[in-house]
Amino acid sequence: MKKRELINLGIPPGNATKVAFKAIAAARAAGLDVAQMRSQITALAANPMLFRDDALFGELARALSPDRNSLAPFVPRDEPAPYKQWGRDLEPAAVTQLINACSLPITARGALMPDAHPGYGLPIGGVLATRDAVIPYAVGVDIACRVKLSVFDLPASAIETRAGKLAALLEEETRFGIGASFKQRRVHDVMDEDWSLIPLTQQLKDKAWSQLGTSGSGNHFVEFGTVQLGEATLGLAPGSYLALLSHSGSRGSGATIAAHFSQLAMAQHKQLPSALKHLAWLSLQSAEGQEYWQAMELMGEYAAANHACIHRYIRERLGAQTLLDIENHHNFAWREEHDGESLIVHRKGATPAGVGVLGVIPGSMASPTYVVRGKGSVDALDSAAHGAGRVMSRTAAKQRFTLKQLKCALEKGRVTLLSAGLDEAPMVYKDIDAVMAAQNDLVEPLAAFHPRIVKMAPGNEPPED
Repeated sequence: MKKRELINLGIPPGNATKVAFKAIAAARAAGLDVAQMRSQITALAANPMLFRDDALFGELARALSPDRNSLAPFVPRDEPAPYKQWGRDLEPAAVTQLINACSLPITARGALMPDAHPGYGLPIGGVLATRDAVIPYAVGVDIACRVKLSVFDLPASAIETRAGKLAALLEEETRFGIGASFKQRRVHDVMDEDWSLIPLTQQLKDKAWSQLGTSGSGNHFVEFGTVQLGEATLGLAPGSYLALLSHSGSRGSGATIAAHFSQLAMAQHKQLPSALKHLAWLSLQSAEGQEYWQAMELMGEYAAANHACIHRYIRERLGAQTLLDIENHHNFAWREEHDGESLIVHRKGATPAGVGVLGVIPGSMASPTYVVRGKGSVDALDSAAHGAGRVMSRTAAKQRFTLKQLKCALEKGRVTLLSAGLDEAPMVYKDIDAVMAAQNDLVEPLAAFHPRIVKMAPGNEPPED
């Protein structure tokens, strides 16, 4: 059968057509002839609920008939699922968003980090554990956004003695902003992975390759700085080292996947009130849920590859060796054991911080970034903040601050800024040391990175964070 015939039999174009072809292959293997299959598909299209448990056509029937739970009116819990927050004076809107997320029937519990501020659906800095369901907007638009730190075998004094060389490397070996790419494509094994997992990732493969090794706009950055290590810290000899820090994610490919599956989830849960529509979920028992999960994990590998390319190409040009590298995702979902059950833990702008897990928590372009070791807080679902957190919107920042104020802040921190917008000025972020103090039961600081040469997207770029 061809796609046009399936449409004529009542199967709508889109995901259902793909599922129909799988069912046809199974039916053919089971011995059904074309006439029998046409009869079954016609009857199924007319009343898919009757075929939801059929051995051959059940998946197709479920694709055509929403789950009974998604058809029912939304009834919030009598009480939200339990949650705990860290930090004082968090924006009320961020707290409300977490409470809303904890009202979902799929939620087990949540946590709010001290860098929290409002986002779509789940707040930035929100952690949410669900049962057998994934919420695309609780993962985030920039799937697998990530931070990576490399410590090189060069003294910290190189930031002064080789400043011109280091600045030139950032200009030549990084690209920022929507659509950014390299004329000569970067090379990484991630492009040898199976991008045909689902049709959408197959379609995005070439775009992903063109953007491999690039960085987004918004709060994404690549910067040189210094790290001071004490005795036996992180397995390196005491001293001051030159280091490279980057923050970026899965670029345009991740954003496209997020938008596609978010729309699918919202279409399945039209009964959600407007305040909750961005919390629409996909069951991991559904074809759509499994497809999203596979795409999300591929984007995790791709985001890691972006950072690997950035650090490798700069290191090779620098002629240095990497003594230590530490990296971690945020904007991701993990299947983990908590409270004696298997849960899906969404960390949207939150860092994994299980017992002994190393992580990187950035400040601003003029404040320290901390290398941390997780303490494994049960209440925080093994999580910590992912950065300093904004205190105002981008629009407010542009209206409030001037280039002169930005210049003064950078001079105070001895920071050379190659490019960025006013909406990323240090003043728009919380005090990173106050954030760290508010989560001293979540992580142990091990070392501090101090930025000195910073590159971000130009100020006229729309934000992708």
